[in-house]
Amino acid sequence: MSTNIETTRPKINLDSLRQSDVNLVILGHGLVGSTLIKQILEKQESLLERKDINLKIIAIANSTKVLLKPEGVSKNWLEEKETKGIKQSIKVVLDFLKLYDFDNVIVVDNTADQSIVFQYENFIKAGAHLVSSNKKGNTESFEFYQNLRGALQSNNKKYLYETNVGAGLPLIDTIALLHASGENITRIKGVFSGTLSYLFNEFSDGNKTFSEVLQQAIHKGYTEPDPREDLCGNDVARKLLILARELDLHNELGDVEVENLIPKDLRKGTKETFLNALQDLNIPYSIKKKNCKPGNVLRYVAELSGDLSKNDGAILKVRLVQVPKNSVIGQLKGSDTIFEIYTENYGDNPIVIQGAGAGAEVTARGVFGDILRLSEQIK
Repeated sequence: MSTNIETTRPKINLDSLRQSDVNLVILGHGLVGSTLIKQILEKQESLLERKDINLKIIAIANSTKVLLKPEGVSKNWLEEKETKGIKQSIKVVLDFLKLYDFDNVIVVDNTADQSIVFQYENFIKAGAHLVSSNKKGNTESFEFYQNLRGALQSNNKKYLYETNVGAGLPLIDTIALLHASGENITRIKGVFSGTLSYLFNEFSDGNKTFSEVLQQAIHKGYTEPDPREDLCGNDVARKLLILARELDLHNELGDVEVENLIPKDLRKGTKETFLNALQDLNIPYSIKKKNCKPGNVLRYVAELSGDLSKNDGAILKVRLVQVPKNSVIGQLKGSDTIFEIYTENYGDNPIVIQGAGAGAEVTARGVFGDILRLSEQIK
């Protein structure tokens, strides 16, 4: 692989690879990844002028091909990747980084690929910092989680992942700051999924059937390609686990008690089979809605509680519940997410963080924010 890269290496002036450049390797260019690339390319000139940050995307990869451009990609990167890209492997990217010995490298993981996270340590050892919207690096075993932090510390590298939980909201930073300052966080509660927020906000307040609302969410691009990935609750469970670990709690993903919103007979089979059977969801959810007490609405709520002074774990629950319509959670609209952070000093008055929780633009903007914060720290 190294020989191929050396052979195809563009003839460029190595002096043009300035130490002030921030060099980005983008892994994954689906909805979030391609939106992020567009945002970066549109803001390159203004960032250089306003903040003296020269963001360069030096590699773009998906599961099949990688485009390697040490001088930085242009706006026709997708076409160029198709014509000049080479077969993708992590080794190809690592060899590329070694060959050019770039300064200030940030590897940005916009995939949902579990195998990629097991390469994080190799990227760190190759001199790269990490930014990720991929939750799986923070929800692997606690042993993996600790080893990754150890690799970051020993190699003096940083890892930012604000979008793992709250899309573009400043949630993880807030919790980390409270925890580091000694503020005793006693409970975290909220609606963590923009997709499921939209579903139950629309379903509870309107007259449409559950399947009609779900089809609306699919049409708006709020759901995963297979909506069962949202409805099973695992994504919310991962977010809850990440927050627990930010509080130094030794929880595993299996500790999260999750209510799966998919009827058992629809959990298996193809995506197409499920999508053709959406009307089967209408009766069970109309019953749940009918059983709500007067003045209550349905919300899919995640909650972290227990004796958080002990780092051996917390009680972690993700479930569909009734809440008063006039409560903070009950008043949610659209695809907003909300997080209530209860602390010892604030008592019954939680810190509330609320905002847009679904959509490629929002998530990509959050990843871009992490890239900029990290760039200012390392350049």
